[in-house]
Amino acid sequence: MGEAEQPLRLGVLAYPGCFASEVFGVPDLLAMADRVSAARGADRPRYEVDVISPRRRVVASGGWAVEVRAPRRVDVLVVPGFGLSPETDLEATLAGLGPEVALIRARAAAGVAVVSICVGAFLVAEAGLLDGRRATTSWLFADRLAGRYPAVDVHAEHLVVTDRGVTTTAGFSAMYDFALQLIRDHDGPRTARATARIALVDDARSTQGPYVDPELLPTVGHRFSDAVKRRLDRDLAAPYDLPALAEAFRMSTRTMLRRFRSEADQTPLAYLQSARIRRARHLLEVGDATVARIAADVGYRDASTFSTLFTRHTGQRPRDYRARFRRLDGAGGRPEAVRA
Repeated sequence: MGEAEQPLRLGVLAYPGCFASEVFGVPDLLAMADRVSAARGADRPRYEVDVISPRRRVVASGGWAVEVRAPRRVDVLVVPGFGLSPETDLEATLAGLGPEVALIRARAAAGVAVVSICVGAFLVAEAGLLDGRRATTSWLFADRLAGRYPAVDVHAEHLVVTDRGVTTTAGFSAMYDFALQLIRDHDGPRTARATARIALVDDARSTQGPYVDPELLPTVGHRFSDAVKRRLDRDLAAPYDLPALAEAFRMSTRTMLRRFRSEADQTPLAYLQSARIRRARHLLEVGDATVARIAADVGYRDASTFSTLFTRHTGQRPRDYRARFRRLDGAGGRPEAVRA
């Protein structure tokens, strides 16, 4: 984009229980971008950022008091996330944030671009802004968002989704992916790239797939599909044989597929592939086996077929995944991992 006449005005909405780091993460990265622009001859800041609230006093998560200003005119409203767990009474939490939800709705109606960070998407959805739109949030809570707001088209694999003036981002660090995109659009790729280098922020991520840990996902108990999954898990490397699987459960293949899909929302083959990829990720993180050896260990004779499937599931090739996520355990001359 060309030189803007006025700085881009952002308001970060602080509210009780919000993550303080998500309040200040985007402003801090934009401040770095302003310094990069100044070093290249810009004569004024490119961004103006205020922390705003409809309340006079805000205490963020961890008991941190956040200094806020009354809501003002802005071009972009950023909504940070809050502490969410399976035990959180989401109904009560959102009910207690009525003033914030009303502010989000009003600003969107006035034409302000709205951006949520992580589970801030729940506040934006509560304001009705995500109905009929594509959206994302932390992979850990994507199903919960989709379940509570069925009119939202949730894409859990994406890091940043923008749909008709409303942007949602994935978990915590995805606020930097959004901020870099904002810098790229407002100041150009050179400034965004330089800012990313200074901040040691990855500016080439495209999916949150590599970070998903299925063991942390909430589970819903289904006796039949759970039994099928356990059988498949016992020998991931065995060839997929639907007739034999159906026979083991004394039913037809058609009934097997229908019952499994009704409970698990996928086919047994799709589950087996995801389980194999989960095992392969573990082997890439902790061992020295070749990609071809790992492919064979999880049931793929053709390493290229395995690599294609792995990339489709995680967004990264096996070797790239190993380079990023390999665990350092002090063995074999590798540096020791930091211990608490």
